[in-house]
Order: sequence, then structure tokens, then C-alpha cells
Amino acid sequence: MSLANWSKNGWLRPHKSTNEEIDNLFEIVERDLKDVSVKGLSDDWKFGIGYNAALKLCTILLHSSGYRAEKNLAHYRTLQSLPLILGEKYSADADYLDACRKKRNETEYDFAGNISAEEVKELLKFCEDLKKEVKTWLLKNHKESRK
Repeated sequence: MSLANWSKNGWLRPHKSTNEEIDNLFEIVERDLKDVSVKGLSDDWKFGIGYNAALKLCTILLHSSGYRAEKNLAHYRTLQSLPLILGEKYSADADYLDACRKKRNETEYDFAGNISAEEVKELLKFCEDLKKEVKTWLLKNHKESRK
């Protein structure tokens, strides 16, 4: 599969990103990674904030690739686009993020206390690593549009 095939299936639509949009998404990532350290937040909320940072990093990749997810299954499609953009070696990362999506949904909508401090720590480490990969990819693939 490819992003073009996903678009033909109606899962994505064309999107023209701007530097300002990508910069704003990075600002959301930075805010979220900072806000996770706020004292007094539950691990559930910290995980949700970390998940949002990871989702925004995948959104940066997808938008920079010229697409955005359709509303139906938007989070799922955005996360699953990771190996289509960065390469097949990121399939396990997409699966990890999908597991985070499901866990975050359970915690957000069904019951509290579902997340451990270790899970938060793992997700935040993942986000920091992914952020480096996204920045490297942008410089390599969209150098002309990046500062």
C-alpha cells in the first residue's frame, strides 16, 4: 500500500501544508511534552497528553507528504501512515502507537487508573525519539521548505 492508494480508497485526502502549519504542530508537540511533567496530573492524563504529542508528530509527516486523514478513523489512519512515510521498519512503531490509541480511548471514555507511570515514561521516550526522526525526515525530504 501507499499513501496514494489510501487516497484512492477514500481514507486520505490531498492536503497542502505550509511551514507555519508544521511549525504550529511542532509547538503543540513541545507544549505537550512539557505539560506531561506538571505535578499532580494522573498517569492517565499524562499518557493522553503524550499520545497527543505522538499523534501530532505523525500528523506532521502525513501533512508534509501532501495528505490528511479523513474523519472516519482519522487517528488510526494517521498513526498507520508512519511506515508508509518513514519505511516498513516503522511498522512495529505504528502498532505500538495504535495500542496506545486504544489504551488512551479506554482511559478517556471507559475507566480511570488504566495507565502506569512506566507506560507514561515509555511513551514519552518514544515521542522524543520519533520527534528526532520526524525532524531528520523533514530536513531530508523537505529541506527547501524548512528553516
